[in-house]
Amino acid sequence: MASIAAKNTGRVNRVLLAALAVFPYSGMAAHAQTAPPAGTPSAAPRNGSPEITGPVPHALPEASNADIAVARHLLQLGKYDEAIAQLLELQTKNPAVPGMARELGTAYYKKGDFLSAASNLTKAQEENPDDQEATQLLGLSYYLAGRPVQAIPLLEKVQSWYASANVDAAYILGICYIQSKEYAHARAAFAKMFGVDPDSAASYLLTSRMLLRQDFGPVAEEYATKASALDAKLPLAHQLLGELYLYQSKIPEAITQLQAELAINPGNAAAYYKLADAQSRVQKYDEAEKLLQRSIWLDPTSTGPYILLGKVLEKKGEAELSARALQRALSMDPNNPIPHHLLGQTYRDLGRAEDAERELKLAEQLQARQNEKP
Repeated sequence: MASIAAKNTGRVNRVLLAALAVFPYSGMAAHAQTAPPAGTPSAAPRNGSPEITGPVPHALPEASNADIAVARHLLQLGKYDEAIAQLLELQTKNPAVPGMARELGTAYYKKGDFLSAASNLTKAQEENPDDQEATQLLGLSYYLAGRPVQAIPLLEKVQSWYASANVDAAYILGICYIQSKEYAHARAAFAKMFGVDPDSAASYLLTSRMLLRQDFGPVAEEYATKASALDAKLPLAHQLLGELYLYQSKIPEAITQLQAELAINPGNAAAYYKLADAQSRVQKYDEAEKLLQRSIWLDPTSTGPYILLGKVLEKKGEAELSARALQRALSMDPNNPIPHHLLGQTYRDLGRAEDAERELKLAEQLQARQNEKP
């Protein structure tokens, strides 16, 4: 499902890290940041992990404190391996230095080595069970390492400790619950996140969308159906079901749901686009073209309808108009290989062999670049 699950398959961590980029850490961070010398540029943490600031939990010997300050400065510069090596060397020389597991856990977390972070932060918790910041960071490490069951009890505590973190903590918890197949708990978490009744149609719809983002299609369908049953006029519920059926190649069911969505909200540009996609799959190209024009009139900033319009027009034998639609899409998204490929095919239809070869080659190059990205 290019518009739904495929966007998320293999990208779960990046999506979650993006959410964590705004996770509020004020007043709940694990470590102090030693200010670099004046004029030294600071570096953002790798992988989008939140920056961590806060008081030093223990008084350290002067020499150890200086060594740790160097390690923290290396972390600020993005030199994670060097910082970790510095801390490990200090630990070897003086195993009794307090708070070292915490320091190492933070360093590994910033590097993006979440399992090593969890190992050290577990030790930090054993040293100080009341260390709320270490508990929080341990939960996040488990979460980002793909161990939601271990993350859940730790992250549940975060919400009770930090009221300002509730929205983000609810999102993280909801994802962990989904990954652990605790769907009712996920629904409660997302209901809290969006401020709706957990048993409402809105709660089921929101959870369905989150389930779909995590590639839990069958459960997403169940929840979207429940949302629609609770409130037949709930916006976007029929559209979500239509997208699901479209992905499953249940074209008649998709058309029915998308038409129901447009009956509720005739100004929904995305619903016209999805319905046009469904109609094009059963070769109703005139109907698809009409729907795509409506989608574009409502939202001229989206490239998807222009790309599909180019494809539909090419199928209708209107190569010149197809080329114009695809050129419009490329003016908005020049690095998208799909319209380049379709335009190459259209140029072939027009007898423009040189232009066709150029576009097809460019499409291949762009696709290769995308495939190289992690």
